[in-house]
Amino acid sequence: MTDLTSLTLAEAREGLADKSFTSLELTDAHLGAIEAARVLNAFVMETPDQARAMAREADAKIAKGDAGPLAGIPLGIKDLFATKGVRTTACSNILGNFVPTYESTVTSQLWRDGAVMLGKLNNDEFAMGSSNETSCFGPVGNPWRRDGSNATLVPGGSSGGSASAVAALLCMGATATDTGGSIRQPAAFTATVGIKPTYGRCSRWGVVAFASSLDQAGPIARSVRDAAMLLRSMAGHDPKDTTSVDIPVPDYEAAIGKSVKGMKIGIPREYRLDGMPAEIEKLWSEGAAWLKAAGAELVEVSLPHTKYALPAYYIVAPAEASSNLARYDGVRYGLREQGKNIIEMYENARAEGFGAEVKRRVMIGTYVLSAGYYDAYYLRAQKVRTLIKKDFEDCFAKGVDAILTPATPSAAFGIGEKGGADPVEMYLNDIFTVTVNMAGLPGIAVPAGKDGQGLPLGLQLIGRPFDEETLFSLGEVIEQAAGRFTPARWW
Repeated sequence: MTDLTSLTLAEAREGLADKSFTSLELTDAHLGAIEAARVLNAFVMETPDQARAMAREADAKIAKGDAGPLAGIPLGIKDLFATKGVRTTACSNILGNFVPTYESTVTSQLWRDGAVMLGKLNNDEFAMGSSNETSCFGPVGNPWRRDGSNATLVPGGSSGGSASAVAALLCMGATATDTGGSIRQPAAFTATVGIKPTYGRCSRWGVVAFASSLDQAGPIARSVRDAAMLLRSMAGHDPKDTTSVDIPVPDYEAAIGKSVKGMKIGIPREYRLDGMPAEIEKLWSEGAAWLKAAGAELVEVSLPHTKYALPAYYIVAPAEASSNLARYDGVRYGLREQGKNIIEMYENARAEGFGAEVKRRVMIGTYVLSAGYYDAYYLRAQKVRTLIKKDFEDCFAKGVDAILTPATPSAAFGIGEKGGADPVEMYLNDIFTVTVNMAGLPGIAVPAGKDGQGLPLGLQLIGRPFDEETLFSLGEVIEQAAGRFTPARWW
């Protein structure tokens, strides 16, 4: 029998349906893989007993013929999603050993459809980071390595644990979140598929907040079809989240293999950056050629406010973070430090509980919201955000169905290589992804090739609001042309 961990989610679904193996066997294979790959530090909490219990339940339902669409499929859950009775920390010391008494809407929908939880996945602290180096549990390793090198690379962030676990075949898919590229950038760094759905497509209820107007949950998976299957279960209206949109969730899987003939694909000239590596430029041209060969029409488009997106994002996101993180005070839950009075207790709890990057963003956010600076920074950034959104609207109004761009400005880099002296160096990783969050649009990253050192590179497709189906159809064209890549096992 094929190694059960190497199956795609779609293949596993078929095998379970025709009784080639059980969910318990599938789950045990993945639990064994997790145990053997602890050096990657992808999981911060393993839940083997719970996983086996869920697998047995799935097997019973499959036997009775009332299995859900994800029955028996083992998944990893980013540590930002509240899981009832299972520690949820957002990978921050300030949450200590917080165990929620409730389940996030997204994960509850996955369990409703029969999925199995293997454990909680590592992420940047409060999802603030582009390399998964800010977690209080330590950095995550990328299963990919440069040709001829033993240096451990970052898997991208903030959903680095999710991307690393999926790429290393430790789980069949994973939940992730994307505030400025945290699904798409790690997917590109690990040769996995990641989709950030339209803002409001997935409920944010029970997901630890970073920047509420930008955060969106989505899946990281091994193939475009797998991502479509997961998103169908994760998406949907939730009355507990006022930003959740009440529109039907389509059968995303049905979009796989649909013809893309006649679709207009925009190529934005502003994404051609000075000093962009030649291999990224080449990959972008190749991706465009693949879509053209499949019958799509390529048109050059302009998104003139792109150059302001990164600075505007790094004002809006920290501002919302400083507001959201004010609730962590050491009083009701999580870490508590002693002090002479309540103010000192707050200060001590936050000084001990938050890591350097979170403190940096909270301070930036508090500054841009303060009296005298609010208009100069926050208000202006929100105006820029409106202009960025309008750039995309103008493109789509001209009949453009989707926009093709690189996913990242480079392949994965080494742990400790970037951002040490200059945090902005790390922020520049999000240059191709933040516009999508600022405009609330859907974006998918699909593996498209490798760089000169054998590391994976991804392409990004940006779609119209709530038109994830087109992204799945186009993404599958790229996937078919590029093929699928898996890292050589070293762990």
